[in-house]
Amino acid sequence: MAQGRERDEAHNVALGASLSVRWVQGFPRQNVHFVNDSTICYPCGNFIIFINIETKKKTVLQCMNGIVGVVATNVPHEVVAFSDRRLRPLIYIYNFPGLTRRIKLKGNVLLDYTLLSFSYCGTYLASYSSLPEFELALWNWESGVILCKKSQPGIDVSQMTFNPMNWHQLCLSSPSAVTVWTIERSNQEHYLEAKSVKLPLEDGSFCNETDVVFPQSLPKDPVYGPVLPVSAVAGLVGEEAETFRPKDDLYTLLHPTLHCWTPTSDLYVGCEEGHLLMISGEDLKVTVLNKIEDGPPRVGRNLVSPVTMAYQKGGVLASGIDGFVYSFLIKDTNYKVEDFLEVEGPVEHLMFSPSYRMLLIQTDKGSIYIYTFDEEPIFEKLLAACDGKFQATDFITPGNEYCMTLTQSGEVCVWGIEDGACVSRIYLNIPATVLACCPSSLSAAVGTKGGFVHFLDIQDVESPHSVHKAYLSESPVQHLLYDQRGIYLLVGTSEGHVFVIDAKPSSLFQILGFIEVGKGILQISTVSPLETDVVEVMVLSPLPETGRSRLEIFTLPKILPQVSASFADERGRLRDAFIHKFVYEIEHTLSSAVLNFQSNRIYGFCNQVPYICSYLLPEKEHSGICILKSYQKVQSKQYGPGMLSLSPHGLWLITIAKCGILCIRDIHTLETFVQCRSHSHQGHGIQSVRISMDGQSILVNGKDDGTLVNLRWRQFGGNLANEILEYSQQLPTYLRSTMDEENDYLSIAKKDSLDLGSEPEHAINENVRLSDDSLQEELVKVDNTVEIPWIQQKSQEAIKNEVKLFSNKRKEIKRGIKALAKTILDMMEENEAVDNIAKLEQQEFGLDLEELERLHDESEEEVAKIRKDAEMQNLAKRYLAELIKGECWNSMAVKGRALKCFHIPRVVENFPMKERTDEELKELKRVVQQKKIEAECLKLQKEIVEVQSAITLVKKHHEEEDEEEEEDGTAKDTNLPNYLLGSLSTDFRVPTSLLSSQLELHSREEKINQIILLKDIIYKVKTAFNNEFDAAYKQKEIEIARVKEKNVRIQEIVLDLELEESVWQPEFEDCEKPERTLIVESTEITAQRHINPQQKAKTELLVTREMERLLLSQGPTTRRRALMDMMGGVLEVKKEDILRMVIPQPAFMSKPDALWSEKEKKQFKEYEKKVKELNEERDKYRKSLETEMKKLQNSIQESTQNFDEHLKRLFERRVRAEMAVSQEELKINNLVFSLLLDEEISSREAFLNNYLARKQEEKSQTTEAIRKSREDLDMYKEHYDNLLAEDKVLDRSFKKEFSEIPSHQVDILYKLFKRRPRIHKQKVHSDTTSLVPFGERPGSGKLNKDAFAQLMKAMDDLDSINNMPQGLDPSVWEHFCMTRRAKVENEQKVKQKAAGLVEMVAFLQRRTEDDEKITGRQSEIPVEFDNPNPP
Repeated sequence: MAQGRERDEAHNVALGASLSVRWVQGFPRQNVHFVNDSTICYPCGNFIIFINIETKKKTVLQCMNGIVGVVATNVPHEVVAFSDRRLRPLIYIYNFPGLTRRIKLKGNVLLDYTLLSFSYCGTYLASYSSLPEFELALWNWESGVILCKKSQPGIDVSQMTFNPMNWHQLCLSSPSAVTVWTIERSNQEHYLEAKSVKLPLEDGSFCNETDVVFPQSLPKDPVYGPVLPVSAVAGLVGEEAETFRPKDDLYTLLHPTLHCWTPTSDLYVGCEEGHLLMISGEDLKVTVLNKIEDGPPRVGRNLVSPVTMAYQKGGVLASGIDGFVYSFLIKDTNYKVEDFLEVEGPVEHLMFSPSYRMLLIQTDKGSIYIYTFDEEPIFEKLLAACDGKFQATDFITPGNEYCMTLTQSGEVCVWGIEDGACVSRIYLNIPATVLACCPSSLSAAVGTKGGFVHFLDIQDVESPHSVHKAYLSESPVQHLLYDQRGIYLLVGTSEGHVFVIDAKPSSLFQILGFIEVGKGILQISTVSPLETDVVEVMVLSPLPETGRSRLEIFTLPKILPQVSASFADERGRLRDAFIHKFVYEIEHTLSSAVLNFQSNRIYGFCNQVPYICSYLLPEKEHSGICILKSYQKVQSKQYGPGMLSLSPHGLWLITIAKCGILCIRDIHTLETFVQCRSHSHQGHGIQSVRISMDGQSILVNGKDDGTLVNLRWRQFGGNLANEILEYSQQLPTYLRSTMDEENDYLSIAKKDSLDLGSEPEHAINENVRLSDDSLQEELVKVDNTVEIPWIQQKSQEAIKNEVKLFSNKRKEIKRGIKALAKTILDMMEENEAVDNIAKLEQQEFGLDLEELERLHDESEEEVAKIRKDAEMQNLAKRYLAELIKGECWNSMAVKGRALKCFHIPRVVENFPMKERTDEELKELKRVVQQKKIEAECLKLQKEIVEVQSAITLVKKHHEEEDEEEEEDGTAKDTNLPNYLLGSLSTDFRVPTSLLSSQLELHSREEKINQIILLKDIIYKVKTAFNNEFDAAYKQKEIEIARVKEKNVRIQEIVLDLELEESVWQPEFEDCEKPERTLIVESTEITAQRHINPQQKAKTELLVTREMERLLLSQGPTTRRRALMDMMGGVLEVKKEDILRMVIPQPAFMSKPDALWSEKEKKQFKEYEKKVKELNEERDKYRKSLETEMKKLQNSIQESTQNFDEHLKRLFERRVRAEMAVSQEELKINNLVFSLLLDEEISSREAFLNNYLARKQEEKSQTTEAIRKSREDLDMYKEHYDNLLAEDKVLDRSFKKEFSEIPSHQVDILYKLFKRRPRIHKQKVHSDTTSLVPFGERPGSGKLNKDAFAQLMKAMDDLDSINNMPQGLDPSVWEHFCMTRRAKVENEQKVKQKAAGLVEMVAFLQRRTEDDEKITGRQSEIPVEFDNPNPP
């Protein structure tokens, strides 16, 4: 960080001025850590904030390379480690409290570190990175090297902790797994070994998992061959086969959320489902602890799953989202939950101090509480977090003591400038947006999303309060700005309105009017010099449709409050002519713009390119829009959208941007003379900046990192300081009288007098009714009052005035409308009385033609929309129908259909068949050609063998006889049933000579060729049957045609005989003609058909023409009518008409018999004779017709029965065909199963080979590790033996060293030589020992060094001249002390070597055990190769 600071400030130092951080205000978003027993720290933006718990003093450490990533602390060494967030991040380790960098760790991580954790014992740091490495690394942070690392791709870890009692163990937990890593050390080599914890199921039960690599419980099937593991069936041959499980074997496990260690090296794990697990540190056995309910249920709260957990003696402290801290008292496998503490909000983190005297409680909002364990426990709030990130900041006038901040929820805080302490808070409880402090009084304004502006009295910074509020509009307030003298408050809304408010409290913050500008205001800038009587205002807004920016400049005179009525119209809009409004446009987009104090130049920050430009304003006035050209352009090193602002004295241009760098430039040259990186682009840079009136303090607010930084000057003097200090003295002097008056008014005025509910400004009584005399135009008050915006109130007042002004004209118009309405009603009543032909439609009486047209257009649009939706639905259905038709009908070369018998319920179906593709035919041709070649080769080989073996002619004769016998035998064999020959397809004359014997199929290619030939046989069988089916189908068509032909005559006979019999007429059904399904008949459509006008006109024309044609074809009707009257319409009487002939009765038969004459009686006899003859002819003809009809019916019956018999035989052929097809398909399935089994066996074999190769590689690695560890052990043991020998030599050679002195002195010195100083262990208070559950951590390298240093210090006491025996020469004593010190140092080396030797022996033993396990696994592979399914 120091190097980064030097780079960033090199330019500043050269110019003699620089900025430094005074304090940083922010709240923790990550877990808070203890640095020592009295100091905590947490990251915030680009900084790490340290807080002393006792003094509440804050210290800041800045990361110069960007935002701080993850943080970890080491209490014994008092160091803090953090990473930066950039490409290829680094880890920095700093000392505390000196905050000097100790070391910088550089690894191979590409994007970000997600977790850091120190070991309590030793100098070890563990780091974990997520995407893309997912790497766990172990560092020696003192030397800055990676001892070992390992990656586990795809696993995101949420928590990582060292075992406090054993640095060799490290636990990593994620929402899906818990893994315990063991760190093994052999001399200087370190190794990481992971062991996953087998978690229980979601309900807390355990499942028995089988070995998926070498399962022992697979069944053996003697018919279908070996049963292989699921991984072999899936075709997996790599490492994924070792962990593969089918979907049905996957069960939902518990989801760990957090864990903590115990002094016995066990783990407590909290789960999302509410279970508490205990994991043994030795064998990682999981135990689900049982919850004991010993009291009434807690109403309204339930600890479903702990969010944070901390170990204490006898259990753990845990907290969820309900704001309570619970104590879990654990005994054996049971635990009991007790209430421990209640906090204001949900607890996010719990942590004990190193001495366990204090419990740190961190809430989700960032507040920090400290619970001190004492005789009387103390619970205090160390850090009170604000409700959300800082939305706006500003200095309280004059800006050298206090500042204010605003959050999105409406929380306003007052902070001290020097120490950053929170002085007071006020909660407005509204969604707030902006904040501004008034220069002319101790008041502040807060803008809200609802369009309100709240005014606060901040004379007493310890108790600010709201004194007034103004409801301007319904649009959110986006900008609040006081001019430099505090005369006006300018309020910008999202609708493009800029409201002008009198900033003086004595005027009750009067709203003077508003100006309409472009929507989406980007910035408002003001110029209010002390010597002038006007305030210049400039508003920047975008023009996205043209890619330009608009600047609107207007002037507000100082006397505007006195003449506001004349400056504004009735709706409150300030007139452009009075405020001298001018509009400018810039040809490119600006993200920010300010007006200089001379009002002749504009400075803009370009949005698309990194440039800062200045624009000169024209001296002459203009009308319309003036285009400004850039006068000066300076390239900026800041990137991203930026903001500009001027210092109070107008000589500094302050620029901020997304990069997070603050630059201060000279207003004339635009050159940067000081810059500071207070934020970073990872947090989207700086949101706002404020500078105090004297320029000594600069507040920089981050956009998304939640950090507020207070900067101060270093090496600040000369003209830079003199100019702004002079201005800071002039302005207060100028405003002193005004400020005193306004502050006195704030002090005297009561809150009620400035209450936000003032009727003249903020609310009107709009509950009105209209009286009958004034035609509902006079307003009268009623009870309920609704608060409306000022702009709407002004609009209503203007409307009310207009109503009063034009009341007479409105009355006259209403009377005319009333008379017209009466006339229309009379016309409608008259319309109801007329006929339907003359009656008008109801809508024709509407007078609002535009409304009628609009309604008609809307109805047409609705109809068009409905029609369009219906057309799209129909189109989708047609498309789906075409897909189904194409797949199931068009693609079939032979359409599926059926044949039914005429008289018996029997149906025969054909085989639907698709056309074979070119690839299939090509493949079949290849296989057939290959089979033929093989047959010819076999035949030639047989002939060659026969020629070579033919020695004599006699033998040839015998061979011929043998061939004849073989042919006879073959002929005999052919008489066997087809099912005994292996195929039924020969019944359909399908040759099977190309098929191989099923017992001769061995290779994969042979089986595939056999499948192709079998498919061809199936195709031919189906084709043969379909040919027979088609012949039967044609026969049925002929039979139906014959029946129809005979039925015509039968129908005539039935009509002639006047029988009531129905004629049997056979027809094809839908299953016999399936193509009928694809044709929709008109009778099937129930809905009324929609006919457009064109189709309707065409249909009518066709009908007219057809009628005309019929009339012309009929001709004159006189001849036809005479023929019908005389001879029944025919010229000749047919024989069949005899049944309908009637002898007409003579006319005299109507008279009685007695009145008949002789002639009449004679005529009657002739009549009776004719009748008798006619009846006899009728009987003869009737009998002939009946005989003919019976003959026809018998003929139909006989032919249809013959067809039914034929169809029965065809049905049997269908059964035979299905048997043949099923037989061939069974062969195919057997071959396919054989191929699949071969593939599974091949996959299993490949996996076993790969597995064996991996195990052999692991075996070679373990063998190499064993060899290397043995070599290291032998070498180490040799050094140890040498040290031990040297130690013994020192002991034995002691008397020889001092042989020159008397023997009694030698004995005394030898006793002193054996004497060792007693090291007094630091006494730990009993109460501390009772609080700390972990006690002293063993094996700490720091403790060993401290113990050795303490031993050497004690040796210095023993070497004192006071301990020298009497009469001994001082030189001899000095030599003795050196010898004894060498002996002590050698003993310490021997002890250290002995401890290292024990570690190396244990490491060698573990490597040997791993090697034996691998050897055992390897031995299982040859067994499975020999017998895949052991009994």
